Amino acid sequence: MDVKGNNMSEHEHDNIRKNVRGRYAEIAKTKGCCGVSCCSSSPANGADASAKLGYSAKDMQAVPDGSNMGLGCGNPHVIANLKEGEVVLDLGSGGGFDCFLAARKVGDNGKIIGIDMTPEMLSKARENAVKGNYENVEFRLGEIEYLPVADNSVDVIISNCVINLSPDKKQVFREACRVLKHGGRLAVSDVVAVKKLPDQIKKDLAAYAGCVAGAALVSEVKAMLSEAGFSEVRVEINEASREFIKDWFPGSGIESYVASAKIEAVKGEALRKPATCPPKLSERRGKPSPPL
Repeated sequence: MDVKGNNMSEHEHDNIRKNVRGRYAEIAKTKGCCGVSCCSSSPANGADASAKLGYSAKDMQAVPDGSNMGLGCGNPHVIANLKEGEVVLDLGSGGGFDCFLAARKVGDNGKIIGIDMTPEMLSKARENAVKGNYENVEFRLGEIEYLPVADNSVDVIISNCVINLSPDKKQVFREACRVLKHGGRLAVSDVVAVKKLPDQIKKDLAAYAGCVAGAALVSEVKAMLSEAGFSEVRVEINEASREFIKDWFPGSGIESYVASAKIEAVKGEALRKPATCPPKLSERRGKPSPPL
């Protein structure tokens, strides 16, 4: 089965989601990743992994114990440029690490919403929010292809190495466009393919859950974002990321095919023209959109 194919059945989509959910449920239960990232097989702790991804010691000390689980392939805060009072949505929020960092930047007048499809991760994130007394952070159970978030309600979307795990990235970007306000920003760290992946990797479910097999080509990412209603699309490859990516599947040479990237986009055409997003959630499902 080509798990990256565009013509997958819903059954195949579900198999991928179950595999990914199972992997991250185990990570939540063991309180962290098994290596340099959750894709690695070399022992390391969350702090070591996050330092390699561009987080500072101050960042790691500012969040509740247990929220930094070593997940990710970069640092979306570098490009998010969060401001006081903004509403921020984190796709695949895990233990809440990026949500808690974002909460410091938007302040009491801002709001952070974390979305995760793994109940075990959600429970951990909520426990961490209580420990840190984060009253402006909320975690919701849901899939990033069908966000439990109201239309036109979010200022900024962040995400760290999660969108590559989705079997339907077009739908993810359509949903991102739907929930963002006009002029809202997408600021994502993710794994992208710099050249076509070999078939044996694309067909490997373990490699999919390991942030590799689901990576889309840079040109595909740009096209999907534009089609979804985004402008000012930028994908900046982090060449240095190959140094930790090579440890994800040692000896496979995967670092020649994928790399971490900073992905940025704006909903609509620089505030001049309304974006052509998919129908509102209420129109597509025949029921009211969820509250903010």
